[in-house]
Amino acid sequence: MSTNTQLPEAGEGLSPELIEAQRVETVIERVSDDRMVVNMGPQHPSTHGVLRMVVTLDGERVVKVDPVLGYLHRGMEKLAEVKTYNQYIPWTDRWDYLANLQNNVAFAMTVEKMMDLEVPVRARRLRLLACELARISAHLVFLGTHAIDIGALSVFFWGYREREKLLSFFEMICGARITTSYTRIGGVMRDLPPGMEDALKIFLREFPKSLDEVETMLTRNKIWMERTKEVGAISSEQAVSLGITGPILRATGVEYDVRKAFPYLDYDEFDFDVPVGSVGDVYDRYLVRVEEMRQSCRICLQLLDKLEPGPIEADDGKVVLPSKERVLSRMEDLIHQFMIVTEGPVAPAGEVYQAIEGSKGELGLYLVSEGLGRAYRMRIRGPSFVNMGCLAPMGEGGLVADLVAIVASLDPVLGEVDR
Repeated sequence: MSTNTQLPEAGEGLSPELIEAQRVETVIERVSDDRMVVNMGPQHPSTHGVLRMVVTLDGERVVKVDPVLGYLHRGMEKLAEVKTYNQYIPWTDRWDYLANLQNNVAFAMTVEKMMDLEVPVRARRLRLLACELARISAHLVFLGTHAIDIGALSVFFWGYREREKLLSFFEMICGARITTSYTRIGGVMRDLPPGMEDALKIFLREFPKSLDEVETMLTRNKIWMERTKEVGAISSEQAVSLGITGPILRATGVEYDVRKAFPYLDYDEFDFDVPVGSVGDVYDRYLVRVEEMRQSCRICLQLLDKLEPGPIEADDGKVVLPSKERVLSRMEDLIHQFMIVTEGPVAPAGEVYQAIEGSKGELGLYLVSEGLGRAYRMRIRGPSFVNMGCLAPMGEGGLVADLVAIVASLDPVLGEVDR
């Protein structure tokens, strides 16, 4: 077979499926007889979703990794053009579906930045609380799935035991455990129910003991260390050049956190540390995330001590739905309600970029408005998508078993990768 097969250009009339098939065929032709090309995913459990990797192997050694994305594309950015701002909030739950509350907050903050709308203090604090609880919840899924990929089954059950408690708190504040849709443009959908603050404080004080249990099992475990130390290492220079953010970047020693670099939601009023690593390997990424959960508990406890009564929505009748009493008694409020529900709160023409520190890294939204109640264009900077760029340099040269550990340490959510 010829080794000089030329792939057709995309504009030559061939379907994308045929072009992809020829590309993979060409990869197979170009490898020597003692190498093998295999597919990991999109059904493989260790790919953490519908991720496909075309892996070139020399025995057990990984020669090349070619991630193939796009199996979960749902047109999330295009949908923003046909939904009003409040109507679009439920779709944000489907990006990183392990940290839904963070997505809700990021989108609402972007629209409010376009409107130059000030959100009340209590609403900001409730959003901050939601973001940190979502960070803990997402990291617990990482911890459990990462451990089970390497063979530590008990940690999976311990992590989900604690996450179950968090999901109960999510249900208390918004009525849902996964599809939260908690924010509204101008505030949040509801206040904390009676008794939740005290119950949450008890959880936040007890939760670090569960992390101690996990660390006793893993952190100095010889098998865990051999499977994670000096595996999938990446330098800080490589990480920065690839645009990597979040725990993966901080594991290389770069102390970049959006909460510190560009404070939002009053993060600058709370005392917390940004954990960093030094080697940038799978082991450091594990340690960084465990410490981040401890710091999130620290932030939430400070916040609950400072949480004062107050409004949870902005005082703007053209953005926030008026109370039922005012709708039934004042014509102006009835008109405002009708306009908000049918056409959405209107944002002035312009463009903005807003970023938050998501559980996977910098979650950013670029929004363009034409002065209507919906976006003209919106683009999502999903950290999981950007972080997938380091999969090849991390995986090439290692073993197949190391590749499983590396993917788990990236903690990708394919709903955020493909959108």
